[in-house]
Amino acid sequence: MKSAQYLLIPGPTPIPLRVARAMDRPMINHRGPEFRAIVEEVLGGVKRICRTQENLLIYPASGTGGLEAAVANFIAPGEKVLAVSIGVFGDRFAEIASRFGARTEKMDFPWGSGADPDQIRDRINKDKKGEIKAILITHNETSTGACNDIKAIRAAVGHHPALFMVDSVSGLAAHELRMDEWGLDVVVSGSQKAFMIPPGLSFMAFSHRALTKQHNTQNSRYYWDVNIGLEYQQSGQTPFTPPISLYYGLQEALKMLEEEGLEHVLKRHRNYREMVRSSINAMGLELFTEERFASNAVTSICAPASIGANAIRKYMLDEFNIILAGGQQELDNKIFRLGHLGYVRELDIISVLAALELTLVKFHYDLHMGSGLNQAQQILFKYHISKKE
Repeated sequence: MKSAQYLLIPGPTPIPLRVARAMDRPMINHRGPEFRAIVEEVLGGVKRICRTQENLLIYPASGTGGLEAAVANFIAPGEKVLAVSIGVFGDRFAEIASRFGARTEKMDFPWGSGADPDQIRDRINKDKKGEIKAILITHNETSTGACNDIKAIRAAVGHHPALFMVDSVSGLAAHELRMDEWGLDVVVSGSQKAFMIPPGLSFMAFSHRALTKQHNTQNSRYYWDVNIGLEYQQSGQTPFTPPISLYYGLQEALKMLEEEGLEHVLKRHRNYREMVRSSINAMGLELFTEERFASNAVTSICAPASIGANAIRKYMLDEFNIILAGGQQELDNKIFRLGHLGYVRELDIISVLAALELTLVKFHYDLHMGSGLNQAQQILFKYHISKKE
């Protein structure tokens, strides 16, 4: 008998039944009072997740659309940009800036690690004339399962006037982020990650400092123009036709997050990370990302060379209806990625780890059955005990 699907990739993530039901409502007038109330509610909810009192716009787009909106509004052609990359999505942010005419200098760090704040500080300190106008950085790099320490890196930049622009598409609500307290100028996120709704909405929070620069930034934009967005937002509208059903879903998802409490949401994601990493270690498999950079959202696992990552993924899909993500670019068939963000439940993780053990044994990997599962259960047990104390 075919089991229910287990979707454990770093996005899109599973949709809670509450959210799915909320989305199954009739259309309303997106220029009317009912939609205005929804807009006001979800703007406030996303701002609380970002820990900001600054500006926020919601675009009908994927996370990449939000990144393009950030570049189109806050970076002018010909401006110098420092792009910090630790993987595929760091490279993408840099490429978007380059395609919009920025002079992009990329600082690459080894895949599976995070960026070094000291190296970034050294580079910024060399910019005596203030040529660098923006710093682009990824919060959580899903291609490798590594997370940057945004707080430490922002502190390392100090008082340099460059805008500090963060891709937190998969980081927000899975990792700590405090936009105002840390002095972040632009934060972009997306709906299909920890926000637990389908792809199609991107969130862009931006500071007054960024908005001031935008007023003097010459770049081609129309759909992404923050001035149009803010103008319509004053009357509780969006400039262009919004995906109303996704707003319904966002409204319900934010209620779920606030019922749980953001601190508990973050703690739950940290616990998922520990469950998976401790289990993988106990199985004798190698983790691609070192502990200090480990993501709360996704874990990258090195496949035994004798088996290959794609064979493991295929067997788990065929036999157990479990969907894991593969490695990208040079990591293809070398790693597989287990997503554990958003509406992934504890027993989902337990089930997938059990199935992974069965899969490894099928491929004659030397494994004592239950060794990894026991570690995950022990951590889950301690987590529930701590919640009661």
